[in-house]
Amino acid sequence: MTGSSHGFSRCTIVPPYLLVRLARVDDPRLAAAAEAARRSLMRDVPIRELRAAAHPTPSSSVHSGVRGGAAARVRGHVDRAVSDAGGLERLPGRLVRREGQPAGADLAVNEAWAGLGDTHSLFWNVFERDSIDDRGVSLEATVHYGRNYDNAFWDGERMVFGDGDGLVFNRFTASLTVIGHELTHGVTQFTANLTYEGQSGAINESLSDVFGSLVEQRSLGQSAAEAGWLIGEGLFTDQVQGVALRSLKAPGTAYNDDALGKDPQPADMTGYIETEDDNGGVHLNSGIPNRAFYLVATALGGNAWETAGQIWFDTLTSGTLGRTVDFAGFARATSRAAVTRHGAGSREHEAVIAGWTAVGLGGGLGTGSRPRSGTGPGTGVGRATVVPAPRPE
Repeated sequence: MTGSSHGFSRCTIVPPYLLVRLARVDDPRLAAAAEAARRSLMRDVPIRELRAAAHPTPSSSVHSGVRGGAAARVRGHVDRAVSDAGGLERLPGRLVRREGQPAGADLAVNEAWAGLGDTHSLFWNVFERDSIDDRGVSLEATVHYGRNYDNAFWDGERMVFGDGDGLVFNRFTASLTVIGHELTHGVTQFTANLTYEGQSGAINESLSDVFGSLVEQRSLGQSAAEAGWLIGEGLFTDQVQGVALRSLKAPGTAYNDDALGKDPQPADMTGYIETEDDNGGVHLNSGIPNRAFYLVATALGGNAWETAGQIWFDTLTSGTLGRTVDFAGFARATSRAAVTRHGAGSREHEAVIAGWTAVGLGGGLGTGSRPRSGTGPGTGVGRATVVPAPRPE
């Protein structure tokens, strides 16, 4: 099957506009990659068709607690299970490793396993969140999904990884930020449950990029200054002129390739994109809150997960975010979270104000904010418009 058993939106790491571009490439050397992109887009049609559907609540979704009974589990204990789809599109596939079993020879299985553990460790050891639902839900993943599938996604129950086409995309378990990104969609599902469209959808994507990056930074022991701030580093083969899918540090610079085009993400509200494509630009405009977080984290220094990450986590789990919150509303919520934890006018609060001001969303955040003038959403700054890319025949 291509959709989740619950019939709601899945969240993919590779945006549809990038796959559309690849699917239309007329280069014999990339013919197999173009065909793989077309097949991947067809598999992802249910994602776009169900984009407005709500995620299930914790009580109606994935099973909470370690297998064998919730009474037997210890809070904070990781419980993982990795299955192998064997190149088919049936989920979950054949179970090949569960908690307590040793590593095998399959690199994708081992990478998924380690990534699940690193993500669990960040949320438990830093934020005291017991798995993605805070109730100890088992972390499940399926590898080798489909044939040359050019994507990875969270379907509300599990992580699912394709192997890539080998020409443009490598296997999707190769990037720890991808694993952290997709599992964070699960955290968002069980907290703010943000609508996956427009600005709320871009915030949803940005939160996954932020915490996906923090998973990697903590795993590697990198400070905010040392981190690369890239999402999907290692996904592209050496045939691609690019380093990753996205950059939090410099949105719009992650790739510039003849086949894939130039990274279209805007870095601030002057480049905000109005489009019906990509669920209203969720992977496009997420560059704006991404850069705001990067600026906050690097201004504060040290380990990004300790201060800036805590403010963003407090915001996500505050219970105050509306499902359709816009950029301006999210910026205000992070400012309130900084005040609650560190005090008004604190160094942390001022860093949050400065970060959002730099991307054109500083209005209404308190002392030091200097909102820009214009007519765009949230702050009223100018917008760019893109025409949705045609889909392959």
